[in-house]
Amino acid sequence: MIEQLVTGECETEDFVSQLLKLGAEKILQETMEQERTEFLARDWYARNRTKDSTGYRNGYQDRSVKTAVGTLALKKPRVRETEESFESQVLQRLDAIDQRLAQLTIEMYTRGLSTRDIEETLVDHAGQPLVSRSRVSRITEALTAEYKDFIARDLAQYDVVSLFVDGVYEAIRSYTNNQAILAAWAICSDGTKVLLHLAAVQSESTDAWNTFFAERVNRGLRQPLFIISDGNQGAHAAIARYCPQSKRGRCIAHKLRNLSAKVPPDVQEQVLADAKAVYYAPNREAADLLAARFIEAYSDQYPALIRSFEEDLEACLAPLAFPQKHRKYIRTTNLLERAFEEEKRRTKVIPQHINEQGALKLVYGVLIRTARRWNRVSMDEPALATLRKIRAIMSQIDVEEVQQISLPLAA
Repeated sequence: MIEQLVTGECETEDFVSQLLKLGAEKILQETMEQERTEFLARDWYARNRTKDSTGYRNGYQDRSVKTAVGTLALKKPRVRETEESFESQVLQRLDAIDQRLAQLTIEMYTRGLSTRDIEETLVDHAGQPLVSRSRVSRITEALTAEYKDFIARDLAQYDVVSLFVDGVYEAIRSYTNNQAILAAWAICSDGTKVLLHLAAVQSESTDAWNTFFAERVNRGLRQPLFIISDGNQGAHAAIARYCPQSKRGRCIAHKLRNLSAKVPPDVQEQVLADAKAVYYAPNREAADLLAARFIEAYSDQYPALIRSFEEDLEACLAPLAFPQKHRKYIRTTNLLERAFEEEKRRTKVIPQHINEQGALKLVYGVLIRTARRWNRVSMDEPALATLRKIRAIMSQIDVEEVQQISLPLAA
């Protein structure tokens, strides 16, 4: 066929591509034949020359390989009656290329391309898809397997300082009001930020949050020093039940939005500035003084504002007990919310997931890749010393005893 192409006996509109395809098939087939010859240590029709020489040629197995120049039709050589199995090195290299194509497919999927987009993007020279939509779905099932490993790993390996929990909703066909996906991430004593857990639940109910926390405790999660959430009462109840020693914090961003809704637009800016002065005070004494002034200034005119302000005030001021350089990280759940925004940009190409598993694999794929780019938090010795004191008070043990533990803050 190559000779006919070169001599013009076989006409084709794409001479170069056809020549490359056939040339690749010929080179690869001859290479595999040579590999089998070297494996058996004899050429075709040659007799066994030694008693140790074993094995015979055993025909071929059809094998197709998709490449940019088209699908290559190869025949994989087989052997029989050998002590070791025969594996073609050149086919293993082609498999590695196929694996890279599969990984590229997964990365495109988690970056917001639909199965149709991927099929139309990854094509050969003739415009034929290298990966079909159905194969995209099969390839991305690797994310499901990865997620199952993720939710089964031992959490005792993480020495958690601060734990953050929040939820996001995804549209799934069997759910009329969308399905909640609860998430948790942590700052550890070595300064790393880690995505800890994801779980699909029907809603952010107390039972759902209890199960969410119970699963992590059963997987070895230690008592964090600090846990921050929004105003969901189910989350508050689960924190109190499963992490009774931990300080609970309230997301300041959520709280400020709540306060803003309690006053007219023309005074929102001033009210929020005064509230921020309380939450971002340099120490607890200053915060208490500013909080009293805030209540005195607005209690007569905006009683609903004051009720909201006083609700969970202790949790809003809890970050002031921690090192000053860490407060900007632990006042809000913003890092997780930004990750959710990133996830929403990717999942919007799917107006409605087919099922829970489909939603989880995509949400997990997006969030775990976002989490891998999170920056570390500085954990110098003065900050660690303060955190050890907090741990000692929580655990009712001596600070010196805490300092002797292998992990800096482990209870």
